[in-house]
Amino acid sequence: MKKTAFLLLMVAAFCSCIGRRGNMQNNGETTDSDTIVPIEVKYATGFTVRDSDSYRLVDVGQTDHFALVHSLETQVPDGYTKICVPIRSTICMTALQLSNFTILNAHDVVKGITGTKNLFNRDILQRVNDGKIVKIGMEGEFDPELVLAANPDVIFISPSKRGGYEAIKQTGITLVPHLGYQELDPLGQAEWIKFVGMFIGKEREANVIFAGIEHRYNTLKARVDSLTSNHKPSVFSGEMHYGNWHAVGGKNYLAKIFRDAGAVYVIDDDETAGEDLEFEKMYALAAKADYWRILNSFQGDFTYDALKASEPRNELFKAFKEKKVIYCNMKEQPYYEITPVEPDILLKDFVAIFHPELVEADYEPRYYRLLK
Repeated sequence: MKKTAFLLLMVAAFCSCIGRRGNMQNNGETTDSDTIVPIEVKYATGFTVRDSDSYRLVDVGQTDHFALVHSLETQVPDGYTKICVPIRSTICMTALQLSNFTILNAHDVVKGITGTKNLFNRDILQRVNDGKIVKIGMEGEFDPELVLAANPDVIFISPSKRGGYEAIKQTGITLVPHLGYQELDPLGQAEWIKFVGMFIGKEREANVIFAGIEHRYNTLKARVDSLTSNHKPSVFSGEMHYGNWHAVGGKNYLAKIFRDAGAVYVIDDDETAGEDLEFEKMYALAAKADYWRILNSFQGDFTYDALKASEPRNELFKAFKEKKVIYCNMKEQPYYEITPVEPDILLKDFVAIFHPELVEADYEPRYYRLLK
């Protein structure tokens, strides 16, 4: 049964690729090279792009190499996996990936996701309800039959320690790593919309959208950089969980947003992306910090009393005493679902708190605000 389904998928992929090429010619578009929209990678470090007259070479990390073509007959360099573009269907494994499709208005290409827990997007939820998007199971527990039912041209994956991709590799469907989660620059993470745009034929839209994100982010950052005051508030992040405090490292993208928003992160000299610390270690670093950033999924009304109840020693921090906890509840906000492509909005939320004089007086934060 699985073998038959696999063969049908491969035949369908070949025919659809040739058919798409023919449609382009019938619509008056002349050569393959006319359809290649230049992609400049400025901030992202996880992928590179090189174009020729008839194909586009996309290198992801050090090990994965793809040639995006408009015909499977196109000859490409050795070591490159051909993918006929634009793809018409795919499976997204993470909310970060899904954010790329959301901002590109391309939910119609998404035919499978891992699940809908903590998912806010009404369009995606409706498509799942209507059977247009299949839930394939969580990472490490994928259902190959449901993967085949989604009939994807490719599957975007996020390699991790849990993995579980061996089962879906057997389907023969091309797996394309999406490494946006590894980016340490907020604009680098957002730039992966260009990566997705190349696969779905929305390069122009991706370039325009990213240019807007970049402009808004850098314009506000320049405003912060021009501050004449030498005062920069200090900030720390996270909470105690299961006996440890997972601290965002100095190289993490969030630490960069703090710096770009005109604050000093308490682990600014840390060369890691993050680590688990004991309470005493975190307290030594952040006892006198001006602000405390918290992101969680608290059920109900998160208050200072709730924060103290979770760990009585929390009341010892200066930011707790002075009521300067910056908070976002993922039960109420689609945080991971869309913020990967909204670094400019995250930056503005923090600037509104650290340096309110730099934003409009009536600015309404989207995600982060001071806890009351």
